Amino acid sequence: MTSHQSTSPEPTSTDERPALAAGVWPCLSYRDAPAAITWLEAAFGFRPTAAYTRDGDDSVVEHAEMRWPLGGGVMFGTAGKDEGAFGTRGPGTGAVYVVCEDPDALFERATAAGAEVVMGLTDTDYGSRDFVVRDPEGNVWSFGTYAGHD
Repeated sequence: MTSHQSTSPEPTSTDERPALAAGVWPCLSYRDAPAAITWLEAAFGFRPTAAYTRDGDDSVVEHAEMRWPLGGGVMFGTAGKDEGAFGTRGPGTGAVYVVCEDPDALFERATAAGAEVVMGLTDTDYGSRDFVVRDPEGNVWSFGTYAGHD
């Protein structure tokens, strides 16, 4: 596991600040965070962008970030790594909804990677196509075409 860090300079005024990406980032805990990075990329297509491991112990992820192709992403780390708010939360207790463009293809990808199906592909009465799966550590992932009410 390698660490990645942005090296872009800090902006000097508000006019020079880059536009912010989606502002909601669910935070999860995993017993095996390095394996979660690999699995979330293979099963769902999240792109790893940062992984900071504990000095001398690559099995402990202090902080990881993975981007979603349509914006935003997810952050997580190794469960029990510290006494802070995120380190003491148990793994497998998260639930996340993610907007996707092609739920049918993503469902096939997720199940091929071993995701446990909670709810198969479903057309909702509000016009979304959804499915729900569980990752190997028990977190619930809902995917669908519903992007929120205007």
